[in-house]
Amino acid sequence: MPSPQQARAQASAITSGRTAPGTEAAPTSRLRELFDGPRLSPGQRRIAQYLIEHLTEAAFLSITELADRVGVSQPSVTRFAAAVGFSGYPALRERLQSIALSGLAGGPGEEDRANELQAAVDAEIANLENLRRDFADPDRVIRVGRELSRSTPLTVLGLRISVSLAEYFGYAARRIHPDVRLVTRGGSVAYDALSQAREAGGDWVLAFAMPRHSQETLQAVRGARDAGLKVALVTDLALGPLADEADVTFATGTGSRLVFDSYAAPGVLAAALLQAMTDADPERTQARLEKYEQLSEQHQFFLRD
Repeated sequence: MPSPQQARAQASAITSGRTAPGTEAAPTSRLRELFDGPRLSPGQRRIAQYLIEHLTEAAFLSITELADRVGVSQPSVTRFAAAVGFSGYPALRERLQSIALSGLAGGPGEEDRANELQAAVDAEIANLENLRRDFADPDRVIRVGRELSRSTPLTVLGLRISVSLAEYFGYAARRIHPDVRLVTRGGSVAYDALSQAREAGGDWVLAFAMPRHSQETLQAVRGARDAGLKVALVTDLALGPLADEADVTFATGTGSRLVFDSYAAPGVLAAALLQAMTDADPERTQARLEKYEQLSEQHQFFLRD
C-alpha cells in the first residue's frame, strides 16, 4: 500500500501518451468527458487523474481503498462522486466498472491522440480561441483601459492564487502609469489600502479573481465599492457573486485539465488591458518608457543580449 505522499505523486504523474490503437483509448476519452464538465477542486482533480490513469484497477476499489491510493479522505471521494453527477460512490464505481469492462472486451476504440499534458494545452488553445472571438469588438477593453489609465492612483487587487496575475499587471503598469498600488493581502490590510487609494484621488481598482474564489476577495471588492472605487474584474467563466459587485467584468476560460489551473487566456486579457492603457495616453507612455530605459541602462538592470 503506497503512502499518502506516494499516492499523491502517482495520481498527478505525467505519463506517456503513446497508446496502441484500441487499447483503453475509448475508456480514457469517456472518462475525460465525464470529468471535464464540472468545476473540480484541485483535490478532486487528483481523484479524477488517478481514475483516468488507473481505470482498470481503480474501478474495482472500495471507497476506502481509493481514498488511500489517492491520499484523500473518504468524504472527499463521496463529494467527488457528487460533483461529477452521481448519487454516491457506489453509483460512480458502477459506471467506472462499465467503462473499464467495455475497454477490456475490445469495445469501440479510438486512438488516444493526446496525453494529459497535450490535452491541457488543447484546452488552453480553445480558451484563447474564445478570447480571440471576444476581441472581435475591442471597444469595452479600450474603454476600460482608458478609465484605468486616468485613475491616479490605480489599485490592482489579487489575493491567493490570483496574486501572480495581479503582480504581472502591476509590474507592467508601473512602467506606463505614475501611481500603481498593488494589494495582495486581504482583510483589514486590503480595506486600508483601498480606502487610502480613494482618499488619494483614485477612481478604479482592477481585481483579478481566479478559482477558487475566496471570501476575502469578495470582501475586498465590496470594500472597494464602499470606499467609492469602481471595480473592473478579470475572472473565469463561472462568474458568481464577485461579478455582481463589479462595475465591469471580463470573464474568460481558465485551464482546468491539470491539478492546478493555468491562466493563458486571463494573461492575454491582462496584456490587452495594458495595451489599452498605453494607447489611452501615448505621450505619457512614451515619456515614461524612455525614462525607464535610461534608468535601466544607467544602472544595468538587464543583461545584454
